[in-house]
Amino acid sequence: MWTFLVSSSVVVLYGVAVFFGIRAAQTARTPQGAVGWVVFLLAAPFFAVPAYLVLGHHRFKGYRIARTESQRVVAGIRALSKQVAPTAGSIRPDPRPFEDLAGMPVVRGNSAKLLVDGTETFDAILAAIDSAQSYILVQFYIVRDDRLGRTLRDRLIQAAARGVHVRFMTDAIGSYQLSGAFYEHMSDHGIDVADPHQQRGPNWRFQINYRNHRKTVIIDGLVGFIGGHNVGCEYLGEDPDFGHWRDTHVQLEGPVTNQLQLIFAEDWHWARDEDILDDLYWQVEPFEGGMDALIVATGPSDRTESGSMMFFSAIAAAQERIWVASPYFVPDLDILSALKHAAMRGIDVRLLVPDMIDHRAPWLAAFAYFDEVCEAGVKVFRYTGGFMHQKVFLVDDTLAAVGTSNLDNRSFRLNFEAMALVFDPRAAEAVADMLTQDFALSYELLKTLDLQPPHIRYGAPLARLLAPVL
Repeated sequence: MWTFLVSSSVVVLYGVAVFFGIRAAQTARTPQGAVGWVVFLLAAPFFAVPAYLVLGHHRFKGYRIARTESQRVVAGIRALSKQVAPTAGSIRPDPRPFEDLAGMPVVRGNSAKLLVDGTETFDAILAAIDSAQSYILVQFYIVRDDRLGRTLRDRLIQAAARGVHVRFMTDAIGSYQLSGAFYEHMSDHGIDVADPHQQRGPNWRFQINYRNHRKTVIIDGLVGFIGGHNVGCEYLGEDPDFGHWRDTHVQLEGPVTNQLQLIFAEDWHWARDEDILDDLYWQVEPFEGGMDALIVATGPSDRTESGSMMFFSAIAAAQERIWVASPYFVPDLDILSALKHAAMRGIDVRLLVPDMIDHRAPWLAAFAYFDEVCEAGVKVFRYTGGFMHQKVFLVDDTLAAVGTSNLDNRSFRLNFEAMALVFDPRAAEAVADMLTQDFALSYELLKTLDLQPPHIRYGAPLARLLAPVL
């Protein structure tokens, strides 16, 4: 009897493995991913089947419900955008690939202020919260119950007490250490909370591979913030192990805030099954002499590889330089080829990555790519002034981008991300000055993998095997 049960279980396990293999072949986002899953499932079903349950989901088809619900607002934004459209042919590089990915047009009349590091970022966010008159929208990937987290919570509570409608949302995986009491305290004081443990978006139920990595604050539909900072004291440079935390946010005003809050509204709809579109302000006026800007939101619900294509479009558009700052460098084949080709064209291609480790696997995996890009002429700079976490890219002297997307497969295909793209020489100059200071606190990587210490030399190729989920 026992032998029969074991044999039957094995047959069922292999049947499930075959079923998952067929599903992977039909729905995986890349051919490499499909092949990897099929081989893994058939060769080691005992390990692969549980792994596939957790890591093998492909797209959030249900997320498109939120996108469908928001189409009437999208139509309204597009109609309004005609009134604030930039002068035809005035934008460089060509914005059409980015507009296609965003599903939105570039709009003129915006301001974009760089916020360098945690103190400047959270001083600006907290001041904006204190000035709110109607509503506040808050979304962070990580929120900690530390001094900064409690300060943010208390300022939101004060805003709610004066009649401001506050909506607060975070990610179940990023904020897994945040206690239920933290959410309850906010709810008890009038804050509308999307509890990540109760939402239908990515959570622990076989969906931990997908995360909402966006970090957004919007005040009255007029002021928006987006960038790399989460809510924790380490982002203020107070962690004794990391020390100085190098990160960047951007403060936006003007019609582009419509696009930023539309993304929040879609995320809220997914998390709470609640349509808040009619509760928000959408008639934002442009600033005279303002900048042209666009929000590009990407995620696993998109029909195309939007995250990868955004970086590909930026690299392909570069005529003089493409500088990218990212804490992780685990590119797909398309981005790897685009970077090498740009360098071979004579473009000034620079990658700024941290020398310090926060997550060992992606840190190691990056070394498996450095030799290849450096041989083509890409310059890799390793930041030594602390831990570098910013997500920024610069194209020539006309396009600057700040947001949440890393230069890795996780941001390309698994996370919900967003980047603010500003098509203006003033923004480009500000980002160029900022990155130039960062390069001064970095060293150029010249040592090839075979000259690295043994733990890097042997660990990097192994870590690269995990590239699809890093």
